[in-house]
Parts: sequence; structure tokens; C-alpha cells
Amino acid sequence: METIDEIFERARKKIAADSGSDAAGPVKPARLPAADLGDPDCPICHGLGFVARDVPFGDPDFGKMDVCSCRKEHIHQAQADRRLRESNLDGYREMTFERFNVKGRGQLRPDYEMYLTMARDHALKFAREREGWLLLMGRYGTGKTHLAAAIANEALADQVPNIFLPVPDLLDWLRAGYQGYDQSFVDRFEQLCSIPLLVLDDLGTQNSTPWAEEKLFQILNYRYVQRLPTVITTNLALKELDGRLASRLEDPSLVMKVVIVAPDYRNPTADGVERDDLSILHLLMNRTFDSFDSRKREALSAEATSQLANAYQKAFAFAQNPDGWIVFSGANGSGKTHLAAAIGNYRRKVMESPLFVVASDLLDHLRATFSPESPTRYDTMFEKVRNTPLLILDHLDTAYATPWAKEKLYQILNYRYMVPLPTVITTVLPVQDLDPNIRSRLLDFQICTIVQMFQIPMYSRNPDVDILPERTRKAGGFRRGK
Repeated sequence: METIDEIFERARKKIAADSGSDAAGPVKPARLPAADLGDPDCPICHGLGFVARDVPFGDPDFGKMDVCSCRKEHIHQAQADRRLRESNLDGYREMTFERFNVKGRGQLRPDYEMYLTMARDHALKFAREREGWLLLMGRYGTGKTHLAAAIANEALADQVPNIFLPVPDLLDWLRAGYQGYDQSFVDRFEQLCSIPLLVLDDLGTQNSTPWAEEKLFQILNYRYVQRLPTVITTNLALKELDGRLASRLEDPSLVMKVVIVAPDYRNPTADGVERDDLSILHLLMNRTFDSFDSRKREALSAEATSQLANAYQKAFAFAQNPDGWIVFSGANGSGKTHLAAAIGNYRRKVMESPLFVVASDLLDHLRATFSPESPTRYDTMFEKVRNTPLLILDHLDTAYATPWAKEKLYQILNYRYMVPLPTVITTVLPVQDLDPNIRSRLLDFQICTIVQMFQIPMYSRNPDVDILPERTRKAGGFRRGK
């Protein structure tokens, strides 16, 4: 049996051999890396960087070492530096919620400021909770990247590992893994799949090769199944993305979709906001459900009061769940346009972009596209109206429309009927007086709800003015009080 001296001698020779020095010569003590050393003046560890746990012999933790307090700050800083390197946020550190300007560089329209404010609030809520997915949609320069980076920076401040990458860079980073420099492809792929927070900027700008589409789908599908927090920005419509990704991004149980409608921050004078040439909803921002006058101070007939209350209730229910069509049919001044605009403004608060257009203006816009000077093609505008997620068509009147106008209106409404797509219509005509082709669509009770408002008198701010629609007079039974 070896003596203790022989054991130490054998260990000394082995250490000397491993260090490359002469076995007979002096053995240099093994040195820890500088990063693992503590403060040489530390009275606790005396520079070793570790301290033994103060437990009695026989305790399960006897002989185990803990990091000395003199090294903890250094370790935390090293970990923070590593998280920053891995997150790819070094060039985005200035993109914070505090620096996100909802007023842009100039005087923005109130509706643009509202969109930016709501987008910031949704992003801030996600940054605090980090649950589910957040999809930021909008044109170039609307602040999508800034908000996505702000979320990632918040996570970094909370010591949550995350990766922020434009999608083209992500694919390049994955491809580089095949070269096996510091991480293999498999390591990088697994990191993207499982990182606690993944932020993908500019989805849809990548070169969509089959390999790229497959890798993106695999990463996002894994995160979708595992419900891992993910932020995605894109300036494309969902129908322009890979159908498999679009399907997952449409899942309201996981994905919060935020649509930002605002001009380019970098070039605010070039107001290229989608649909701004058509929609007038921004001019009707004050027409909300809260501002709708129930007219209780007026001596409305019982039937008029009932119709007004029913119209409000049906409009509010549709705004909460825009499924199918709703038609408000009544005389001028009965509140049809206000309720239609209230539906549009309600949907804007949940980050949708309704298209509110007067029927006659829509036809004028379509005719104007035939001009050689028109910047918009007819088919582009026609398809935009047909496919808009929520169409609000105000003042539909086919009594004196030309055959061309009737045909265009029918083509738009028939398409939205067949798909179907949520649609709001106001008209001063009874449904039976509309064009027969359009009327046949409106009379389908499985798709369309018709709200009659003909017993409601014209609203007047002057209590001394008594203005009654002709049909209300014929029906009788109404008298305005003073």
C-alpha cells in the first residue's frame, strides 16, 4: 500500500508532466483564469474567489464551494455582457419606450397619434407580461422596429435572455452555423426555438427560398406549439406571407395583432398611409358610442325611442363582434352615419383599419383611376375596397345611379357577400327601393341585419325647429317637445 508521501509524490509528478515542466524541477501552482479570481485584498476568500460552505462534517453540502461576494458583481456584469452580445441589441440600445415619440417629428393628425399611442401601450403591456405573441403591422417608418427593440431592451434589463434579429440576418446567422465557427447550425437553431423571448423584425423581407421558408416555419411553429413569447414585425398583409405562418398569426388566442397607421417618421411630409385617399373615418373621430345622443330630452314617440335604442344596441353589438353585415336604413339626420362611424372608431381601438367611405365618393374615386394622370390603378383600388377587413359604406343610394355605378357597387358587395367580409351600410332608402341585385344580398337574414330607423325624426340642435321626415309624418304619432 502506498504511503501518503508516495501518493503526494505521484500527484506532483503528474501535475508537472501535465504542465510540461521537468518532473525534477519545481512545480508551478495551477492558476485559475483571471475571471475566476476574487479580489486579492478580500478578507473572506483572500483572492481565491470561492469560499467553502460553513457546515459540519457529514452535511450533504460539506466541501462544496460558493462564489465569494467579491466576485458576484463581476459575474453579474459578465452575464449581462453575454446577454447583450447574444441579444444583438447593441445597435438598438437607444430604442426604448421613453424615447418613442407618439407625436412624430411634426404635427401629426389626432388619429395617427392615437394609433401610435395605442401601439406603444400594447407593446409596453407585452414587455411587462411577456405572454403570448405580439404582431406589429404597418408601413415603413411607423415605429414597429422601435417598439420591438424597446420590448427586447426591457427584457434585457430584467435579465431575460432574448434575441432581436431582422429576419434576413437571422437566416444568414443560421446559414453561418454550417461553417461551425463558434456554434453549430443545430446549436443556433435550437437557441432560436427555445430562447425565452424571440423578436423577429421585418418578417417578409427575406429572400423566400424553400429552405428559408422551411426554417422560419419550423422555428415559429415550435414557439407556437410551446406558447413561447415572440414579437414579430412586418409591413406585409398576412395574405402575402407563407400561408402556414399566416394561419398561426391569425390565432387570437395567442397573437395580439397591432396595426399601426401613421406616416413615415423619417419622411413625415410624404404621407403614404394606406387607404388615406379613400377613408374619411379620421374626420369622424368624435362620432363614438359615448358621444351618441339618446335624445331623452326630446319628446320622441314610443316607436321612435324604441328604434333609436334598438339601432344603438345593434350597432354596439356589431362593433364588438363584426360578423356579417349590418344595414342602417332611415331618413337623413336619424343617426345612421354616427352609428356607422362609431363602429369604425370602436374597431380602430382594437387596432383594425376600417375603410369608411361615402358611396358616391367611392364611385368618383373609381372613375378617377381611368385618368392617365391617376397615381392609382383602377384594379388596385377596386381590390382594396373589395378586400378591406371592414367596409363602411355610407349613403348607399341606387335610385338615380347609372348602370355603371350599379354594376360596380354590386360587384363590390357581391364579393363581400360571397366571402363573406364584415360590412356596414347606411341608406336613406327602404331596402325594397334599392337595386334588386343588391337588395337580394341584403335580404339574406343569415348574413345581414337590417335596422329600420324611419320613425326617428331628424336631429336638430335647435329645439324650436320641428323637422320631420316625410315617412314619419305619414306614419303619424310623433310630436317634438320643446
